This record gives sequence, structure tokens and C-alpha cells, in this order.
Amino acid sequence: MTARTPGPTPALMLQGTGSDVGKSLLAAGLCRLFARRGLAVRPFKPQNMSNNAAVTADGGEIGRAQALQARAAGVAPHTDMNPVLLKPQSETGAQVVLQGKVIGTASAADYHALKPSLLARVLESYGRLAAEADLMVVEGAGSAAEVNLRAADIANMGFAEAADLPVVLVADIDRGGVIAAIIGTHALLSDSERARLKGYVINRFRGDPKLFESAITLIAGRTGLPCLGVVPWFTEAALLPAEDSASLTGRSKKGGAIRIAVPRLSRIANFDDLDPLAAEPAVELIMVPPGEPLPGDADLVILPGSKSTIADLAFLRAQGWDIDLQAHVRRGGRVLGICAGYQMLGRSVSDPEGVEGPAGGSLPGLGLLEVETVMAGDKVLTEIAGTAGGIAVRGYEMHMGRTTGPDTARPFLILGEDPDGAVSADGRIKGCYLHGLFASDSYRAALLDELRPGSTSTLAYEPMVDTVLDHLADHLERHLDMGRLWEMATGG
Repeated sequence: MTARTPGPTPALMLQGTGSDVGKSLLAAGLCRLFARRGLAVRPFKPQNMSNNAAVTADGGEIGRAQALQARAAGVAPHTDMNPVLLKPQSETGAQVVLQGKVIGTASAADYHALKPSLLARVLESYGRLAAEADLMVVEGAGSAAEVNLRAADIANMGFAEAADLPVVLVADIDRGGVIAAIIGTHALLSDSERARLKGYVINRFRGDPKLFESAITLIAGRTGLPCLGVVPWFTEAALLPAEDSASLTGRSKKGGAIRIAVPRLSRIANFDDLDPLAAEPAVELIMVPPGEPLPGDADLVILPGSKSTIADLAFLRAQGWDIDLQAHVRRGGRVLGICAGYQMLGRSVSDPEGVEGPAGGSLPGLGLLEVETVMAGDKVLTEIAGTAGGIAVRGYEMHMGRTTGPDTARPFLILGEDPDGAVSADGRIKGCYLHGLFASDSYRAALLDELRPGSTSTLAYEPMVDTVLDHLADHLERHLDMGRLWEMATGG
């Protein structure tokens, strides 16, 4: 890698032939790889759509994938790394977060009309990061060839042209049709957009790469694009936080003696809370899909976060999971609710101001905790540490609503100096607002021992994540043309 001459900050933008082709993972690996070479690397995603979010030290929120990429680059997450975050609340509407702060909700049509006014703020965030970086690793959203959304685009080629960035196309061979995906994407782009495409990466390859050599020749003949690498399937990817619910199917894990069930809510949020449990050898984590009952022999049922508490409470009842939960509790089972899951466990959830849906909405809760929740006030966004039964925990809060009631006199946690959450009189039902609870090795070990006395845990979760990021960087270094990528980033 040669030193760059003064000028614009080197940058690479990864765009996909579709959603969930592995752009986020490749960006994280590149962040770690280039950071290990001594560069100041900053991740960036102009627009993200995800209910898996992270709290930043500057008091805002960004997509979880960008927080992981920041970690890979060895820097603290910042709201500039994902200036526009869309958090779906319904089939047609989403909460709009701009530079870390909620600015309102919008339907798909309303947001499309709003986008032109957002580009200046997106470029502002990019400029601040680029001023402190040796390399920007930029991730697009969805497909590069969504020509129906090209007008006012700020996520893919619209941003690449505004910021004058080279683009590498990422294609997922595991889903099939990869040749058509690359050639079709190239064909649908305008001449100026095609000029930005510098090459492509084949991701999630299985088998003998020699069998793909004729395809590389064919793609080059149709597009003129070089192949920058054929990246084999990276098994350890399942151990890293995922960006969106498209990955939830693979989050279940069989084989452990301790069975933990999680209902897959329609607006499930911050489900990376569950990753440390999925990584435990002693745990069988069961992500229960809609239409299937909660397993009757579960040791613990976890109600996860949600972007729309009242809507998902209704969804939970529509699946019959409320009946399953009551039966689970009668059998002596334990239930733990996090954030929205905690709110659902109470006697009622009401939204008088229309924070998450229609104003005045209200539903009876599951009645497993003597608490009530009202959606009101400012959104809480904070990193925080505390204790659970004297055991150190840390994580973040990200919620609307205030929860009160008799069971809060038995707080689940002490965060800072304040009580948080509630515990039932018999101790089997618990809820709190702290995301990241299970990443505490000591607390997780204590929980497993509580569920199955004598259970032990030797997993050091946070060091494991960094080890996997290093393995990912090694993986990419073996299979990508890193010299050529750097030349592209520097304008060569």
C-alpha cells in the first residue's frame, strides 16, 4: 500500500445487487483490515433502514451495523456514521432519525418527497468524518439498480455521485442468479453511474472457485468489470451482530441443554441483545416464528424489544403466544422482558400522544407484572452501567414511555444510582429497559446457573467479537485484491 497524495479522502463505496448480500459484513471486515494497517478508517452509511440500532456517545442512535463497523475500525460510534436511519413502525411508515435524533414519522411516499432536503445533511456528516480519516468505507442500501427510486436517491448512486465516490458492486452467489444480478445491475445504471463501478466482489461462495472462472470471463465481456475477489462463506458471521431481521432465521441455535424461547415479533428491534445467549454452548436459542406455539419445555421465554409496542402486543395475542405464556408461567417457567417486552408484561400499555401509532391507542398488557406503561416524554438514549443483584452490567437504553406500578418497588436493576425494571413477587417474571444485558459475562453466567443450577459459562463475549472481526479481516485479505481496492480508493 503506497502513501496517498494530498487531496480528497480516499473512499470505497460498497453497493449491492440486492438487499442482504453481505455489504455490512464486508464493510466491517475492510474497516478492521485497513485499520490494522495503520489507517484512520471511518465507516459511513448515508441511509439505513433497520430496527436494530445502537446508542452513540454523542447521545443519538445509528444502525447497529455501523456501530459494529466503528468497532472494527477501532473508533467510537458517532451519529455522523449513519446520518439517516429509518425505523419501520408499520408496513408503510417509519420513524425518521436524522443525525441521531428523531424528526418524525413518514409514509414511504412522504419520505420519498423528504429525501432531497436530507442530502445536504448527509454530505455534512460525511465531510466531518472524512476530514479525520485516511479512508472512508461507505455502504449503500438495498440494490444499486432500484431505478424506480433513483430520483432524489441518497443511499446508493445518488450519494456516490454527490460525494464523487468509486463503487464496488457486491453480489451474493449463495442466493443464485449472481451472473444475471451483476450484468442486470450494470445494464440498468446510467452511463455516469456505470463509470463509477470499478469492479465487483462475489460473496458467500461455496465450492470450487475454479468453476466460476468462466463466469468471470462472461461478466467481463458484458460489463468490462474486473472481479476483485471471490469470498467464501464466512461461518463465524453468525457470531456478529446482525443489521436487520432478514438474518433472524439463522439466529436460532440447537444443541444446548438450556432452552430459551423468543417469539419473533413483527417489529422486533435490537435483537442483537440475544447474540451472547446464542453463542453459549449450553443454550438452545429458539426464535419462534409467527404461527408456531412457544415450546412447552422452555426454561426461559424472553420478550424482546419492538419498534411498535402496542402493535406487537396485538400481534403476540394474534399468534396465541399470550396463552402459551400463561401456560408457561403456570408450569413454573420464567419470563424476562427487555424494553418493549418489559412494557408488554404489565397491566396496560397506552399511547395518548400517538408516539408509536394512532393517538389514544391502548391495550391491556399480559398482566404478568404489576406495572403500567404510558408512551410519553422524550426518547431515552443513553449508554449506562449498573448492577443486577450485585453483578455488574452495562449497555444502553433506547425507549419511549414511562413504566410505574407496585412491582417497580422490586427493581430488576440499579442503573447509575436509579432503579430500573420490575420483578414479580415470586421472582420468576422480570423486566427492564437495559439493552445489552446478556453481554455481561458474569450476569449471563448467573442467569444460566439460575435456569439450570450447576451450569457454567466460560464464554468471554466481547473479546470473542473482536476475535471474529480479526478472523473476518484475515478472510478478506486472503480472498480480495487489496492492492487494487486501495488503488481504486485513492483514484488510481
